[in-house]
Amino acid sequence: MLCGAHQGNMQLTDAPLHRPAIALFSECYAPIVNGVTASVAALRAGLEDAGAHVAIVAPHGAPPVVRLPSLPLPTSTGYRLILPYLSRAARERLRDVAVVHAHSPFVSGALGANFARRRGVPLVYTYHTRIEEYAHYAPFAARATRAAMIALTRAFADRADAVIVPTRAMEARLRELGVRAPIAVVPGAVDVERIAAGVRRDDVRGMLGARAGQRIALCVARLGREKRVELALDAFAAARPRDGVLAIVGAGPERAALQARAAANGIAERVRFTGALDPAALPDVYAAADAFVFPSATETQGLVLAEALAAGLPVVAAESAVNREMLAGFGRLAEPAAAPLGAALTAALAAPRDPAASAHARARFGRDRHAAAVLDVYRAAAVCRTFGTLVRDDALDGGSCR
Repeated sequence: MLCGAHQGNMQLTDAPLHRPAIALFSECYAPIVNGVTASVAALRAGLEDAGAHVAIVAPHGAPPVVRLPSLPLPTSTGYRLILPYLSRAARERLRDVAVVHAHSPFVSGALGANFARRRGVPLVYTYHTRIEEYAHYAPFAARATRAAMIALTRAFADRADAVIVPTRAMEARLRELGVRAPIAVVPGAVDVERIAAGVRRDDVRGMLGARAGQRIALCVARLGREKRVELALDAFAAARPRDGVLAIVGAGPERAALQARAAANGIAERVRFTGALDPAALPDVYAAADAFVFPSATETQGLVLAEALAAGLPVVAAESAVNREMLAGFGRLAEPAAAPLGAALTAALAAPRDPAASAHARARFGRDRHAAAVLDVYRAAAVCRTFGTLVRDDALDGGSCR
């Protein structure tokens, strides 16, 4: 097993972890709806099903979430500016924590790392986001911001005793950035059973803009530049026959620009922007659709791909190492341009649902499998060295994590 110095890939161990109290530090949580929130919620549920005691530490969420002090941002967003302070009351609530698991390299991650160091417990970091791909949002020169985000990712990852990535492509990416910390590849989890249980309903199809008999292409994404939703519009405009609808589920700053793009492509009447939907509605949304289109090539994983597979939908995705790894032979990959993606979408809309894809999603992305793999990472980190000193003796015993 790899301990002490950061040198290569993480090897897992069966060493038990005492008192499975785990603190998940996140920059956001419910009611924010995004991939990180979904990942943290799925991990929490899986760990608790496995018998662990889990604390969420975030600026959002109702009790028992340990709330971090925060301020509203000067924009119309639910995200908040976290203040770099962990109160005495919060520290007391976290006093039995045996592992800190950070889900951001920003303020919440720094607080988690400092807490782990003070407590002498392992720090695990999940690399959810290629934050350098969001440099266009910063009010600074994009090149300098991108370089700073890469440096932050590398520095924070190397503070951790273990880094979790959802795909081998992202393991390779972190190595390219110079990260030396141990890395474990653990695909993220979705609630496969819930997604697969969606019901195909006429009212939901109507909400997505379809008339009787029309085929629905579905895109679920935040409407931000980095998601390249405009490519889904261009592909749909190129698809044949010129019938059916494209339903775009999600909110974000690019909505007006995307609506203008749909009009320029002559498909405005066949595109339905639903805005953000309650996550509870998504199983029936996937069930109502006939194909799924995923235009992004900058994801660390793309949980909506796992959800689409769980629903058995024919999937079309832009060619990328991550998307190829996620689909694992299911669905269709195409060059990220209108004509090839449109041709793939034409074929997908004519294809039946794939029960084998749903079975694959159950086996690969289920919450129980994900939680078991993450617990293995915690066990490995617990018997390694933390910030140059041995983990406290009371973090280990002969019991079980379950």
